[in-house]
Amino acid sequence: MPGTVERPLLFLDVDGPLIPFGVTVQPGAHIEPPQDPSAEKLRHDAHPLLARLDPEHGRMLAALPCELVWATTWMADANEVIGPRLGLPQLPVVDWPHEDEPDARLHWKTRALVAWAAGRALVWVDDELTDHDRTWVRANHAGRALLHRVDPRRGLTPADFTAISRWLTA
Repeated sequence: MPGTVERPLLFLDVDGPLIPFGVTVQPGAHIEPPQDPSAEKLRHDAHPLLARLDPEHGRMLAALPCELVWATTWMADANEVIGPRLGLPQLPVVDWPHEDEPDARLHWKTRALVAWAAGRALVWVDDELTDHDRTWVRANHAGRALLHRVDPRRGLTPADFTAISRWLTA
């Protein structure tokens, strides 16, 4: 529709931002998965690090004024395993290219995410971002971009959500 502004994209990594490496269990981890047949995989294929997920993150992510997209090596499993534990709906998933990154300093996801965004405003939440990625995105992406690095020892914090929300609403 003419005049319609597309919502920004938020590319979301799992390991580090949602499953922190420096904690053993997040508050609320005792919450049981939903008791329905589609949750059978959650009960039987539980990954030990899933206890580190903070169920509150789902509500906080869903409240952001953007379109959430999985940008993780979990691929479609993020919708089957992570999303339900966070109360998130099915999200689009970035399909990663199978080629090597020609610039070793550039994160292997960077080019693919910029291509996927196709000029739309984007937020990329990851624990492996560097200044080299930021510089490359500034030079190669036509839209606004926030590359937000999360401390992988702590995962997403209220301060991270505040920074992302402020950028999205600016």
